[in-house]
Amino acid sequence: MTTANSRPPVDPDLQKLLDKGPSGLDTEDGVGAARERLAEMHNHDLPQQLQAVQTENRQIDGPGGPIPIRTYRADQAASGTLPLTMYFHGGGFCLGNLDSHNIQARTLAIGAAALIVSVDYRLAPEHPFPAGVEDVWAATQWAVKNATELGADATRLAVAGDSAGGNLAAVVAQMARDKGGPEIAFQLLFYPATMWDFTLPSMIENAHAPVLTVDDLNRFYSWYAGGVDITNPPARMAPGRATDLSGLPAAYIATAGHDPLRDDGLRYAEMLTDAGNDVQYHNAPTLTHAFLGFYDAVPAVTTTTDLGLAALRAALH
Repeated sequence: MTTANSRPPVDPDLQKLLDKGPSGLDTEDGVGAARERLAEMHNHDLPQQLQAVQTENRQIDGPGGPIPIRTYRADQAASGTLPLTMYFHGGGFCLGNLDSHNIQARTLAIGAAALIVSVDYRLAPEHPFPAGVEDVWAATQWAVKNATELGADATRLAVAGDSAGGNLAAVVAQMARDKGGPEIAFQLLFYPATMWDFTLPSMIENAHAPVLTVDDLNRFYSWYAGGVDITNPPARMAPGRATDLSGLPAAYIATAGHDPLRDDGLRYAEMLTDAGNDVQYHNAPTLTHAFLGFYDAVPAVTTTTDLGLAALRAALH
């Protein structure tokens, strides 16, 4: 087991960017301040190679009112039918929107050569569990039903997400299995929050990690859970707590060495494998939580992300 003392430090290129401006989610001053901080973190120019993407904003009917979505189609795939990938953003179930995770969605559209549907699901604490789950499930059903209009092929369907979005993608994969469809071919999970287990080694080693601390994680979980006991969450809240993990889509799970959620993703990958699923797992020892937002700005991030994108592309094409 890699220890906090023996592991490599944070990638120097990533560290330089983290040192420049707000780099932590920092929930100590409440959810409003954390949302402002996240917006500042993502207030930078769009990389040149991610600009060649067509986007369209829409609103669809949801269980709690209209759900904003945004579709992404890379310019090189401007015509023709593309595989369909649902993307759910991170932010601890409490932060983030279509704009804050625009880079991540564009990265998926180009790297996976797929039509991406990014979902602006309801956020806690104003809308605690299960509001977010209900919204991403409703959006997935809508996208499958309307795939032809979108220029997408619903028989080649994937779910993807980072952090809280990785949690929601894993939950949707389980729900699709339990409800008899839609059939999902692949799940791409970047540093997902699946286990809700604070006893994992990385929770101790990375308790005060850059970007996300254990205290932040605890607050996010509490805000999202509402009145639910976070020490014993249901599977729709913590998909790693499901009693049956068999028969799920193939998965690619990526984690970061300097992240309290590192062993959360590792444990879920191990459990999916033990249940007979096809799983690829990769840990980037020098990266931090939320590294996906630095695609094309940090070479180590680009390399790590491209591995996941290649697995998604291979599964859908």
